[in-house]
Amino acid sequence: MSTAEGGSENRRDPAASIDWEVAAGVGRRLARGGPAMTSYTRDQVYAELADASKRAEAPVREVTGLADGLAVPASRIVDRGEWVSAAADSMRSMMGAADGDLAVEGGAAGVGNGDGGSDDDGGLMGAITAKAGGFQAGGLLAFLAGAILGQYDPFTPDPVSGGDGVLLLVAPNIVGVERKLKVVPSDFRLWVCLHEVTHRVQFSANPWLRDYMTDNVATLTAVGDETTAQLVSRLAASVRSDKPRESGVLGLMQLLQSPEQYEAFSNLMMLGTLLEGHADHVMDAVGPEYVPTVERIRAGFNARRTAPRNPIARIMRALIGMDAKIAQYVRGKAFTDHIVDAVGMERFNTIWTGPETLPRPDEIDEPDRWIARVL
Repeated sequence: MSTAEGGSENRRDPAASIDWEVAAGVGRRLARGGPAMTSYTRDQVYAELADASKRAEAPVREVTGLADGLAVPASRIVDRGEWVSAAADSMRSMMGAADGDLAVEGGAAGVGNGDGGSDDDGGLMGAITAKAGGFQAGGLLAFLAGAILGQYDPFTPDPVSGGDGVLLLVAPNIVGVERKLKVVPSDFRLWVCLHEVTHRVQFSANPWLRDYMTDNVATLTAVGDETTAQLVSRLAASVRSDKPRESGVLGLMQLLQSPEQYEAFSNLMMLGTLLEGHADHVMDAVGPEYVPTVERIRAGFNARRTAPRNPIARIMRALIGMDAKIAQYVRGKAFTDHIVDAVGMERFNTIWTGPETLPRPDEIDEPDRWIARVL
């Protein structure tokens, strides 16, 4: 929504636009190819991952009690370059949904300056800014392309079934990790699929999650009418305040964002913590029966998550929040484990009722608070 003069209070900033075609192209060029595989090995890996993603669906539904009766969609097995393209499409779809599906020709917002400047000038500056943002986003996508094992994307329609959401499994990364951990490949591939299929089940059984995410993304990326002086004043007041703040990157976000934006950011963080922790709980609950070497896999994977890394990798991980992502797995799994042990999975599933039953920041580390409030 826009206004004729001055814009709306929560209009999108054209300078924040990203040309996702540029991002995808840059990311594909910068992404490394992954571990060496013969064509025979590659075909075998792709076939086994496709089969494992189907076999994972039934035990995940049985353990979670979710998505019973829904069709089992196929998964996409991709290499790193294909993941970059898919991730760029996903971000474009998500931002489009958050923006009210506002289509902008050329991938960049073109706006006049309101003071006699031409629309062409605004469009040119918007396009330049969007391409610059595309180069930056492409570099991050290339870095992530070597780290992502799998991903459920609820924002991109499945090109095969036409339904919402597609499950991506990044074959070279899965092979690379299983080789480093020296685990049984077939067990590790199914173990990874159990986690990612859980995400597919979460969103399939609870379609409101997608809208909840886009609503919060819209708030997070909106631009208000706060002046620079007001921003500086708010930052100074926050620094002087005795009000508790998060540490690290979260504390920085709390300082820089408006209260509404930080609330949306916290909502997304809490949702991510729940989704990842719930998926980790499910993969371990299913694992002993279907993955004989699950204990060895979990031990090796946890050690890999916490292993020392070179300084450049540590900086990149901090900048893009990967360490915060790992903390989500740990905190979310402990939260889910505690509640399921206390009340069972059926009552735990009350958590999927709507936004009001999702965990709050003070409940993640003290799940009994969630039990008392919701159950």
